[in-house]
Amino acid sequence: MKEKIIFATKNRGKIKEINMIMEDTNYEVISMEDAGIDIDIVEDGSTFLENAIIKAKEVMKIADCIVMADDSGLEVDYLDKAPGIYSARFGGEDTSYRIKNKMIIDKLEGVEEKDRTARFVCAIAAVFPDGEILTTRGTVEGIIIHEERGSNGFGYDPIFYVPEYSCTTAEMDNESKNKISHRGKALRSMKAKMESHRNGCK
Repeated sequence: MKEKIIFATKNRGKIKEINMIMEDTNYEVISMEDAGIDIDIVEDGSTFLENAIIKAKEVMKIADCIVMADDSGLEVDYLDKAPGIYSARFGGEDTSYRIKNKMIIDKLEGVEEKDRTARFVCAIAAVFPDGEILTTRGTVEGIIIHEERGSNGFGYDPIFYVPEYSCTTAEMDNESKNKISHRGKALRSMKAKMESHRNGCK
């Protein structure tokens, strides 16, 4: 039986994506909801990594087992790397990503392709019961297009175009997306770091 790791998120899409990458390990990743944890976490860090560690530590106080958390977002160079750590709250926490995407597109109206560069960033923290913390970071470079394209993804995927694949991350199949995605890169790095750790929840 696989050991369970609680991932500090309620996002089902994210959990599905993570488990696809972790399927060849001895770990099964479950959400806070699956673990019966319902807390509000104040993400007051100044970087993606700080926020990831904050989230993992807060859940660890309740879980007492390996807890992983990520903080990820979109950095648009023309907007001074906004929305950055505020990606989920951009335009309001309850605002749909369709609206958030349109807001970014509108802010880049008239901006030339060469100046529409952006990247997805993901920092992951794994906190262990003994206090050890492992961290990784992954990025993927792209450009912001002028309209949403694709439905196989979530968040800002429909407006994030990856030139070498000639499509948005919302137009990619799961295998291709996990191969190049910021979260995929950070998670594969984390898998390598966790190979010697087998003290997760039973």
